[in-house]
Amino acid sequence: MRISALAPPIRRAISAKCSTYYGIFADPFSFFSLNFHSKDRLFSPNFKRDLSCESEVDEAIFLFRKMVRMRPQPPIFEFTKQLQVIVNLKRYSIALKLFDEMRELGAPVNEYTMNILINCCCNSKRVGVGFAVFGIFFKHGYEADVVTFTTLLKGLFLDGKVAEAEKLFKQLLTLRLCEPDDFTIVTVINGLCKNGHVLAAHDLLCLLEKTIYKPNVMAYSAVINGLCKTGMVDNALELKCRMIDKGVSPTVVTYSSMIQGLCNFGRWKEVKDLLNEMVNQKICLTVVTFNILVDSFCKEGNVKEAREVLEIMKQQNISPNIVTYTALMDGYCLQGKMDKAEEVFDSMASKGIKPSIMSYGTLINGYCKKGKVDEAWRLFLEVSSKGLEHTTVTYNTMIHGLLSEGRFADGWKLFNDMEARQVHPNLYTCNILLEGLCKTHEIAEAFSFLRVMEDKGVSPNIITYGILINGLCKDGKLEDAKNLLNELPSKGLKPDNHIYAIIIGSLCEEGFVDEAKDLLIKMERSGCAPDSVTYNIIIQGLLKKKEFDKAIPYLEEMYKKGFLADTSTSSMLINHLQGSKKNDVLLEMMKKVVPKM
Repeated sequence: MRISALAPPIRRAISAKCSTYYGIFADPFSFFSLNFHSKDRLFSPNFKRDLSCESEVDEAIFLFRKMVRMRPQPPIFEFTKQLQVIVNLKRYSIALKLFDEMRELGAPVNEYTMNILINCCCNSKRVGVGFAVFGIFFKHGYEADVVTFTTLLKGLFLDGKVAEAEKLFKQLLTLRLCEPDDFTIVTVINGLCKNGHVLAAHDLLCLLEKTIYKPNVMAYSAVINGLCKTGMVDNALELKCRMIDKGVSPTVVTYSSMIQGLCNFGRWKEVKDLLNEMVNQKICLTVVTFNILVDSFCKEGNVKEAREVLEIMKQQNISPNIVTYTALMDGYCLQGKMDKAEEVFDSMASKGIKPSIMSYGTLINGYCKKGKVDEAWRLFLEVSSKGLEHTTVTYNTMIHGLLSEGRFADGWKLFNDMEARQVHPNLYTCNILLEGLCKTHEIAEAFSFLRVMEDKGVSPNIITYGILINGLCKDGKLEDAKNLLNELPSKGLKPDNHIYAIIIGSLCEEGFVDEAKDLLIKMERSGCAPDSVTYNIIIQGLLKKKEFDKAIPYLEEMYKKGFLADTSTSSMLINHLQGSKKNDVLLEMMKKVVPKM
């Protein structure tokens, strides 16, 4: 669908009266995500402080210590107020240290103090310590309230302890430890969704609908967002209808999630319908909704349409932000129009928008994909001069760009720099470097590097082993490749089409077509259905051995499954037909599987 079809509902939605709404992830009090390790973060020379808030922290500490030593001591709320200031600034270790000073000097504490401390522990992903704090206070006669339990639930979800969080929530309901409020329910549903348990969150929502704890718009929006992110857009649309039937009105956040989900599948007509629905409900689009549209058009290669959305934003006095311009840059990069991407990048300064590390990463990735690694390297070096810090993503992009151009020494030098600057490599980093080692036939070094990365906590996935199996096959180590394939189930991994295709292709190249056919049967029995690539490989292997009659059953299977012969298979079939006696069966099959010119 063209932007011309979407433009009228977009304009009407913008001019509609905005509805008041709250974000999906609103919290009952400050929840933070900074991981706290006092030794290697707070007091590390590499720990980056926000100097703008240092004076607030210092002032809060000064007042706090002054109050602790006053006689008589000030009311308890004065202490908790200063603690909360420090927590709001995400200085969890300082807040915990000040509490120790409170205990030593006999300063008063109450349930609110307990909740602040538990919050510090949970947001530092030390939920076990949070429960210990809760236990200590409980023994001294302090009672937990809904805020306490909501904080502990959030801490469990942040730490990935989903089963324990579900168990605690059930205990709250069955033992009536407290009366869950809207924030408790949203915390649980959002926690389930963020940990990948979207269907469990959906089931809980349905269950709560039948109780006195009716889900609010934030709870519904969280599940709709989770469903859309996991590709279950139809379920999300159904849930939207149900929430309306229950008397809960969707917000711009709800609609934005659904629009994103529909855009991901190119369902533009339904996007238009939702925009019209927003108009009718007098819900205006925000910059977030516009960014979804701009980004989606760009990803589909429709930069012109994205530009038109940008113009509508400006006409309606909605200022594009760094996300908008980065999406537009990405659209040009995908088209290989790096000069246009640079123009957008340069134009941001005149609009008072500072480039982000994502903006730089987008350009670096664009240049690397074009093979212009020197241009990418220029931008990579420019980042630090702009007061920005490289991320794992930008390092990965640059390393991949260097290795793709055969600059292996430079790629490894950059990886060493990455580790020296304490930018932590991830699985993608590992896979990039493994592929580089396999390309240069350094197979032993590749396996050694994998062991080093595993020791650092990186867990190999099926892509990792696909790279190694491909490397072994290309290096003539077919037996080792087959052995590694057989080991995958013991590692908790299931071989995919790509891995089977690599080994079947290598077996065919080595002349072991019968063994390749046996592996194809084993592949199907394991529940991995062969794809077009696999069929083409096995057929090419048989055609090379001039076993045309044996190739026919595979051509028939390929046709039944809706696959077509690729260029190599088609060429081999045509060449055979031209240079041999007429084979009516093969000719008929060719008419079915060879693409029409």
